[in-house]
Amino acid sequence: MPRTTNEKHRKNKIRKILESARIVFYRKGFINVTMQDIIDECRISRGGIYLYFNSVDEIFQEVIRKRNKEKFSVLRKSVDDYEPFASVLNDYLALQKERLLNMENSLFRALVEYNFSNLDGTAQEFRNMQLAGLRKSVLSILSLGVGQRVLRDKNIPRLADHFIVVIDGLSVFALAGLLTEEIIDEQFMVLVDMIQNIRV
Repeated sequence: MPRTTNEKHRKNKIRKILESARIVFYRKGFINVTMQDIIDECRISRGGIYLYFNSVDEIFQEVIRKRNKEKFSVLRKSVDDYEPFASVLNDYLALQKERLLNMENSLFRALVEYNFSNLDGTAQEFRNMQLAGLRKSVLSILSLGVGQRVLRDKNIPRLADHFIVVIDGLSVFALAGLLTEEIIDEQFMVLVDMIQNIRV
């Protein structure tokens, strides 16, 4: 079999495993998922899965990486295309609001379970990578505002950290079933007010 066909076959198998695993993680979180759950969902043999992944943890990390790449590709394109700051910020907040109101279609619960059930160095490194990626995305939006001379370059990293704390806090509220659209709107208004204070 030609090498390109083998590579295409390999990529298709990996994609099928990750898509199936994502469904399982949506449904069961992280701590209740076994390799057998993923095998049953994707209908690939145990040996077939172990050709590509060694553990549920490894599959989960790859699912999260793939999700983040997809989730932030539109944001990155908007920033790269130098779209108006207000439009990019509003789109980002709308994306977050949609996710917060539909946590049943989110991997956040699984991510929280993963973070609290894995305390080794690999998991810590993965958590740090996730936080750095989120911070980079928020900073890219705020830096767009600075580049377009809408915002002053004042406390931008600190403001990015406020964004992360608010969004993660709202996510915890959503998991607890305590989040309403009104709370989201109020908290996002606080963030927008903070941005208003550093306008040029």
